[in-house]
Amino acid sequence: MPIFINRLVVYIDIILNRMGEAKRREKLGLPPRQKIKKSNETSNQNLINNFLNKYPYSPYILGFVLITVLIIDLVNYYK
Repeated sequence: MPIFINRLVVYIDIILNRMGEAKRREKLGLPPRQKIKKSNETSNQNLINNFLNKYPYSPYILGFVLITVLIIDLVNYYK
């Protein structure tokens, strides 16, 4: 019967939001929560972010080159 009362107290604490997850898991006898490892899907974002952090002026150079190519192409089209 004391186990039932102990769990009842834990559930009442959960309902009243007076207990964090770590304490709740400990009182219920559950192991600590396992951390989720990040997958490789974010590796592409990391590559782009690393490149932009290393060369912060690269988007401006790319935009300038793109606009220059478009202007040259437009001038050659109307010759």
